[in-house]
Amino acid sequence: MANNWGFGINEKRSIDLDTNNFDIVRKILEAEPSFYRCISCGSCTATCSAGNITNFNFRKVHHLLRRGEYQTLSGEISKCMLCGKCSLVCPRGINTRNIILNINRLITRQNLR
Repeated sequence: MANNWGFGINEKRSIDLDTNNFDIVRKILEAEPSFYRCISCGSCTATCSAGNITNFNFRKVHHLLRRGEYQTLSGEISKCMLCGKCSLVCPRGINTRNIILNINRLITRQNLR
C-alpha cells in the first residue's frame, strides 16, 4: 500500500525566455511606443467590460506578450470587446485598444493561432 500524502509533483512551470521569439513584442513597441510606459497598475483591468463578463485581463495580456507566449495570448485577446474604456482610464496614456488590434493583426499574419 502506497502512502498518499495529499500532494503530487507538478509540472515544471519555469519559462525559458531564451527560446521564445520576441519579434511580435518589438513590432508592437514600434507601432505603439506608449506601451513602453505601461507599469501594470491595473487601472485598465479594473474598468474592463470584458473582464466583468469573462476572465479577460489586460495585465495578463501585457505579461504574456512580454514573455513571448503567443499561443496563450491569442486566446486571451479574443475576449477583448475593443470598447476603449481601458485607454480612457490609463494614467500613462497608453492606447491599449491599438495594442490589442496590433497583436491580433501580427498573430494572424504570422499564423500563431
